[in-house]
Amino acid sequence: MNDPISFIILGAEINNMPIITSTYNPPHVFKNGHFSTIYSGLVRSVNGVNQERERITLPDTDFLDLDWSFSEEKNNRLAIIIHGLEGNGQRPYMLGAAKIFNQNGFDAVCVNLRTCSGEPNKLYRSYHSGATEDLQAVVDHIVSTRSYDDIVIKGFSLGGNLTLKYLGERNDVPSSIKGAIAVSVPCNLYGSMLEIHKFKNVLYAKRFKRNLLDKLRQKQKDFPDKVADEDFKKIATLKDFDDFYTSKAHGFVDALDYYAKASSLPHVSNIQVPTLILNAKNDSFLSSECFPVEEAEKSKYLYLEMPAHGGHVGFYDRKNIYYNEKRAIRFVKEHIL
Repeated sequence: MNDPISFIILGAEINNMPIITSTYNPPHVFKNGHFSTIYSGLVRSVNGVNQERERITLPDTDFLDLDWSFSEEKNNRLAIIIHGLEGNGQRPYMLGAAKIFNQNGFDAVCVNLRTCSGEPNKLYRSYHSGATEDLQAVVDHIVSTRSYDDIVIKGFSLGGNLTLKYLGERNDVPSSIKGAIAVSVPCNLYGSMLEIHKFKNVLYAKRFKRNLLDKLRQKQKDFPDKVADEDFKKIATLKDFDDFYTSKAHGFVDALDYYAKASSLPHVSNIQVPTLILNAKNDSFLSSECFPVEEAEKSKYLYLEMPAHGGHVGFYDRKNIYYNEKRAIRFVKEHIL
């Protein structure tokens, strides 16, 4: 097939086995997972998305900043887009997703999770991989203040885990939410933690840890009774950070308890709207447990696509329209609308 976003569904109609054979075939240099990941995150730029910021107040008095962009068409359709670890609404992958949705008749809202919009949040807590209460607050706000008939959610990495967990853990998902796309998802947080601590990911781990420690220093200024100077000496790895801060600040016993309870994998079988998971086999952040093959085989709603290439939130494609963006639009048109 010459169409770069064509695909084959194996048994999806007859046997309820939505495992998708991917045809993603990037230029040779982008078949390297690390190159794809780094290029897409640090080199790519996306122009032409005009965003308007809205601040909403959360039930616990904290806030979230939402960055809206609008389609010229008036179809009453919306894409909610959620970033990954230490991302924000202006990352190229977020803008790329918003742009293609806008071009296809969807308004788009890029959600900046707590601490990620450029301003520290008010409380000691922050964001984390399982904080679906914040996604619920965003959905409640949109449903109560705007009139969208069709809403889809697209989450990247941590945001993908949030998306899947939100859809699978509750029975009160609004009827206007018609489906979802989750990209580069660490469905099993423990397995992903083990991967990111391997030598192959040392540069990524150092970058994440540096950014997270910078935010922890801000927390120390705002909450000096909770963070001491000597606490920073105990944090040598990302797991150490999760043991000290992520778990304790959000009601978990420790990092392992957080990984177990915040993972989306136990919930994906319960998803009741068409949902695509796009996880590349050469994503160095994902363990084998992050590819829910058995769950997809048994579900009529969960579609799993596992390209050989793509890296982590990479998926480079020509003309600066990335594969995951084209793929999301195709999935929405064929399975949701």
